[in-house]
Amino acid sequence: MSPLMQHLRASLVLGLPLIGSQIASNVISLTDTVMMGWYGVPELAAVALGGSYFHVVLILGMGFALAVVPMVAGAVTNDDVTQARRVTRMGLWIAVLFSLTALPLFWFSGAILQLAGQAEGLSALTQSYLRIAGLGLMPAVLMLVFRSHLSALERTRIMLWATLAGVVLNAGMNWVLIFGNLGAPELGVNGAAIASAGTHLMMCAVLAIYAARAPGLREYTLFARLWRPDWEAFGQVFRLGWPISATLLAESGLFMATMIMMGWIGELELAAHGIALQIVSIIFMLHVGLSQVATVRAGRAWGRRDVAGLRLAAAAVLLLSAIAVALAMILFLSLPETLIGLFLDPADPLRPQILAIGAGLLLVAAFFQLADAAQIMALGLLRGVHDTRVPMIYAFLSYWAVGVPCAWLFGFPLGLGGPGIWLGLVVGLAIAGVLMMLRFWRGAAALPGAGLTKGV
Repeated sequence: MSPLMQHLRASLVLGLPLIGSQIASNVISLTDTVMMGWYGVPELAAVALGGSYFHVVLILGMGFALAVVPMVAGAVTNDDVTQARRVTRMGLWIAVLFSLTALPLFWFSGAILQLAGQAEGLSALTQSYLRIAGLGLMPAVLMLVFRSHLSALERTRIMLWATLAGVVLNAGMNWVLIFGNLGAPELGVNGAAIASAGTHLMMCAVLAIYAARAPGLREYTLFARLWRPDWEAFGQVFRLGWPISATLLAESGLFMATMIMMGWIGELELAAHGIALQIVSIIFMLHVGLSQVATVRAGRAWGRRDVAGLRLAAAAVLLLSAIAVALAMILFLSLPETLIGLFLDPADPLRPQILAIGAGLLLVAAFFQLADAAQIMALGLLRGVHDTRVPMIYAFLSYWAVGVPCAWLFGFPLGLGGPGIWLGLVVGLAIAGVLMMLRFWRGAAALPGAGLTKGV
């Protein structure tokens, strides 16, 4: 078997459970969107806006969790169990501190959304959702730390099973609490929020128990003397993690900005935008999972100082990502209205208008698949080699100096509306993808690799 085929096989073994768990995680928010679409258009718009808002806040803490992946991967490669334990514990510390600090952002979200130009009624309904859903932030961030720890140890199957259980739990709680089934009160958006917070708590508990008690993992003793600070490891995680958070925030903020711009156009456009984003996000989860594979594989190669292996690992995950891009483009170009229609009640009188708007957005989305995949894959590879600060600068320049202005220009002065706003996304993501790919291939992957192993 050729070295590239070995790397492809290793990437698939590690990546399929990660991809599956990412898609299943997205199905949780997808379920919220579908069920709220059946419940009512104003509620659908509120949950779409609230879900994006929650994700932006989650992004701020996600970077510290993702920093754990390359640090644990490098430590394990060098048989340093102590260092792997230290950085994971301090990742948990940062997750708790961040979540407590972020709670006011949910409590006062209505005023924040009104300052962003959203209608008073929509802002109030979204705030009602977020005040409850925000309670799930801490278990969500803690879960990400456990995911990162287990990913670096290549224990990924548990993530898939925990997330699939979350899909079932969330759907069941939604059905009961949104619509008032089985004698429960009809809570609408608040029911969706309770289901979301409860699901995050369950998945966090499952991963925590597995990380602490599974055979082969007890030696890491993650919870022994967890209350004791380790400021050196805390600083290591924080220094690597905050640029990742800032980079993710720049990208997520770009999508949040487009959500706000769609709200300026109208409620129907915002609802269609939320549906289209859910569809795009499902495909994007393939690349998120592969990006995590890239971080683990690159982190292990970097820990061995195996530059030749690093190049092969990168080539393997990029090839898999390219195949996913091609399939997604075919799907979006051939079945846009069918995909949008899955989220709407056939009897809804507004269905034809939302179908038309959403189908137009998916046609544009077909063409930013390549750009979006390129930037997330490049980021995964760069995190694996502990390169996070320059990519952060690239992200802010690409998304905010170019992407957001282009979205506004195409959408409003040039009169292209929703599709124009999405074209702005394409421009920002494309520039980020090119800059970050060049950064990796001309940086870490360009170092002399003669005499180094090609370990898989």
